[in-house]
Amino acid sequence: MLLTLAGGSLFFPGLFVLSTWWLRRARPEWTYHDCVMISTRVVSSAQAVLATGSGIVIIRACRNVVSDRHWLAREYVWFLIPYMVYDTYAMYLCEWYRTREQDRRHTLTIFRNFLSKNRLMITHHVVILLVLVPVTQRLRGELGDFFVGCIFTAELSTPFVSLGRVLIQLKQQHTLLYKVNGILTLTTFLSCRILLFPFMYWSYGHQQRLSLFQVPFRIPLFCNMANAVLIAPQIYWFSLLCKKAARLFDTPPAGKDG
Repeated sequence: MLLTLAGGSLFFPGLFVLSTWWLRRARPEWTYHDCVMISTRVVSSAQAVLATGSGIVIIRACRNVVSDRHWLAREYVWFLIPYMVYDTYAMYLCEWYRTREQDRRHTLTIFRNFLSKNRLMITHHVVILLVLVPVTQRLRGELGDFFVGCIFTAELSTPFVSLGRVLIQLKQQHTLLYKVNGILTLTTFLSCRILLFPFMYWSYGHQQRLSLFQVPFRIPLFCNMANAVLIAPQIYWFSLLCKKAARLFDTPPAGKDG
């Protein structure tokens, strides 16, 4: 546990510093805010790849969705904790450099703007650290590694979300790459963050010889409540993505001649 925590504490900030340093050398015309923002996206994507890969390994290893075990189900959570702390600070750092470039240097103002603009994401991180970590590491006992692996795979959409943000930052939102990435973002977000939950219910029901609609009434109430809490912000974020996609593909009518 301690070694994994130490590894995460070195890996994520270290990758951020290395990425920022390389971008400053490779793209000297970019502002410091551009380099910092893109570096945060690089780190987020790296974490997403590691989490998704871990999740796939766990899912494939757990034939019994309730009782089978895999060491990554616990170990990767310890690796994830430093990332959540780092990511919160990285979001603040992006806001600090953005407002600094606009000559607004008052730290309290920057901090208030940061809290205001990132309320949902900060809440998401705090819930993971204070609720989901104790549940996955202690309260669930020796059960449910398969479902922990499923939750890890929800990160599959993150690299596409990050690429979209980078393209917007570089003013490339009118390119074909941006549109293709938008389609991939919607597809992976829907499949891995929304449909993931019916899939988990179906997997349990398939093993227990229950229909999908019977499962919610055969599992503990707190499991249903936990899933509701997890899926609610995903539905909200997906609705925002759909609105952006609608604007992206909404072409204005051609002007009339004459």
